[in-house]
Amino acid sequence: MTRGRLAGYGAAGLVLLAVTLLFCIGIGSVYVPAGDIAAILLHRLPGLGRLITPDWSTAAEQIVVQVRLPRVLLGMLVGASLAVAGAGFQGVLRNPLADPFTLGVSSGSAIGAAVLIFFGWQFSLLGIFTLPIIAFVTGAVTLWIVIWLARENGKLPIESLVLSGVVMQSFLGAVVSFLTAMSKKTINEIYYWTMGSLSLRGWSYTAILLPYLLLGALFLWSRAKHLNLLTLGERQASHSGMAVERTKLAVLLVATLMTAAAVSVSGVIGFVGLVVPHMIRLITGPDYRLIIPLSALGGGIFMMWSDLAARSLLAPTEIPLGIVTAFVGAPFFGYLLYRKKKQREEELR
Repeated sequence: MTRGRLAGYGAAGLVLLAVTLLFCIGIGSVYVPAGDIAAILLHRLPGLGRLITPDWSTAAEQIVVQVRLPRVLLGMLVGASLAVAGAGFQGVLRNPLADPFTLGVSSGSAIGAAVLIFFGWQFSLLGIFTLPIIAFVTGAVTLWIVIWLARENGKLPIESLVLSGVVMQSFLGAVVSFLTAMSKKTINEIYYWTMGSLSLRGWSYTAILLPYLLLGALFLWSRAKHLNLLTLGERQASHSGMAVERTKLAVLLVATLMTAAAVSVSGVIGFVGLVVPHMIRLITGPDYRLIIPLSALGGGIFMMWSDLAARSLLAPTEIPLGIVTAFVGAPFFGYLLYRKKKQREEELR
């Protein structure tokens, strides 16, 4: 039953993903027909190139392959990473309000990357992997502090968790703002990075993020049954033979790594990990065997449309991507808070 539903939803999601990809590549200052875009992309695939005769201009191919395609694909990977990480956070913490942004993990990852940019150390330690690794370390430390502040008698109340995340996010945001104010050569880079952007991103950024997404999503999907057990409560999951604390720690660390990798290539983009998994849950139900893979598809689609809005609505001026996602995510977050409030009021009656 679950496999059939996953196949059905997955097929619909893949079709929507492909249509979104072609549409987003086609929109820009230079018009490229959708047929040419599809032919150019198919011509690049091994085994199909010989079957397609190039009848497009070299300029059109360069625009598609070197300018638009890497940006759109990177947006898809960033959205998928943040959405899957958000699903992991929500599953472990049994809290629909939890995501990497509201818990301060994104800001924690941001502080590490901002320091590296400030001092010019982006590639000094481990080459292109320096930013993701440092962002992961600072994000993991932030997550640990948030959980430590929120824990009460071994439990994690929703209100305490959100407040702890807001505190850490505000504090680390102030530190990043201080670095921005103190910098001269890197002020624009830090500023736009903390607001989120996919501009001027080449294929190397996609290569950095792809392994984190693939390995992280596969790991979290392999723990989907454990996340389903956690929805019944930690005591019930423990009685079913599950190593609760080990599973929680592993899922949180992998979700943090995925968040850090996404933040390191695109900057801080909030609310994706909150909105997408919750929307998937409303459509498919609470089964994480469906939520995790479909969140990857939904996150990629959501981010591609958000980036299209960021670069098109006020063209040639580009809106920071984090602002676009906040316009969608902040009202949705308020709706979730209102819904939780109504549920508590009904329980007290």
